[in-house]
Amino acid sequence: MNFTEKDIKQIASKRISVEKVRAEIQLFITGIAFVDLQEAASVKNGILKLSKSKKENAIRFFKSKRHEKNILKFIPASGAATRMFKFLFQFLHEYDITKETINSYINRKQASDLSLFFVGIEKFPFYDIVISEAKKLYPDYNSLSEDEKKVVFIKVLLDEDKLNYGFYPKGLLPFHKYKDHVSTAFEEHLYEASLYASSNNEANLHFTISEKHKSVFDTEFKRIQEVVEEKTNTKFHISFSYQCQSTDTIAVTPENKVFREENGEMLFRPSGHGALLNNLNKQDADIVFIKNIDNIVVFKYDEELAEYKKMLAGILLELQEQSFAYVKQLDENQLSEKQLHAIVDFLKNKLYVVFSNEFEKYSTANQIAYLKEKLNRPIRVCGMVKNEGEPGGGPFWVKDESGKISLQIVESAQIDTTNKLQKTILNNATHFNPVDLVCGIKNYKGEKFDLNKFVDPNTAFITTKTRMGKELKALELPGLWNGSMADWNTIFVEVPLITFNPVKTVTDLLKATHQING
Repeated sequence: MNFTEKDIKQIASKRISVEKVRAEIQLFITGIAFVDLQEAASVKNGILKLSKSKKENAIRFFKSKRHEKNILKFIPASGAATRMFKFLFQFLHEYDITKETINSYINRKQASDLSLFFVGIEKFPFYDIVISEAKKLYPDYNSLSEDEKKVVFIKVLLDEDKLNYGFYPKGLLPFHKYKDHVSTAFEEHLYEASLYASSNNEANLHFTISEKHKSVFDTEFKRIQEVVEEKTNTKFHISFSYQCQSTDTIAVTPENKVFREENGEMLFRPSGHGALLNNLNKQDADIVFIKNIDNIVVFKYDEELAEYKKMLAGILLELQEQSFAYVKQLDENQLSEKQLHAIVDFLKNKLYVVFSNEFEKYSTANQIAYLKEKLNRPIRVCGMVKNEGEPGGGPFWVKDESGKISLQIVESAQIDTTNKLQKTILNNATHFNPVDLVCGIKNYKGEKFDLNKFVDPNTAFITTKTRMGKELKALELPGLWNGSMADWNTIFVEVPLITFNPVKTVTDLLKATHQING
């Protein structure tokens, strides 16, 4: 692939090397291997299920250590709300009020989402805001027919020159309606953080956002800070970062030629949430909770959810404390055979490490090096929810190219569903990934790991997108909680469905966990 001088300048402006772009184009040509699933992880086979007493012990342990630790809540929040309103945009584009009623449109299109939207319309947290705006913009609003009012409601909600909610950052949309105010997902994360991600009445939250939204997030924090801090008796420290342009990847045509814009420039695209590893790698904390911006609940459920977050953090700290003690012993190199066996048992039974078949044949020095390498890694404890048909990745035992077997979170796009065996393993999955992680990113000396050293680059994947009505192929980096954490020590723990409350479509806001009277 030969680049023009203009191309090379464009690549350099993004702080990307020409070699990197060439390598990405080659990936499109050769393709990326699917993951090799061995079996689905399940309770007693890669997923830990705690009894009530063990859950309480883990929570107690976290509470006993909490105020010695620097805790951070890390929240990917760069997405706009466009996909939440996809079916409403489609309705505005397709519906002609002069030709049919809304009811006949719903029946003709089998538009169940739209039907649910109108049935629950008064329960949406933005209902009063939209009605108030509609009456300002349309003085004759009260005299309109019911169908006309519904069309106006959606136009006020979404039109660029009106409320424009479809292009708001998801974190700043009205999410929950309380008696005295309407809250955003951003605000709910603060309340939640005070319960489990705070230490000594202070809480650090880091949001990864689009740079263009920084000022509106700042404004929202200034608006709510005093009230939230007073209610929670917590001082909040908020920081933001943006996805680096240097993590963007080249887009190609279906024929693997560089996809070009109408002005002739090459198209680079954000490379998925895997690009956020750089943002996480710059954080400095002993414990990092990771949770998506839209996975929150109304306040009455927060205490229950916080218990499970504390449980996961307690498990992390117990395992980390033991890991640190063992690495220190290995560093000091004064171990009996019995102590070596104890470390092997810990790695196998507590950290789910599958050992090389050759381990027993290694010299003692090589066994020590092997154990140290397995222990001295970042660690993550991941909540897993019983599979009830929700989309997304899940926990599996996976074999990599070198034959090493390990626990991994795998996205469905990484699985060859045309392969009968792989599809059977996928269909047998008992749990899915709600993105509920607690992470340890430092070693026993308190030094931060370089998280880029624990990525499996072979777990990137190719997706099909469109641009200006034309099809293209896009490259997504190994996902933040997938391939980007492939070489972390990984523990999966069963948590209840109540911990998973994402808002993927606007009608999800009608679910009980997002309603005060639900």
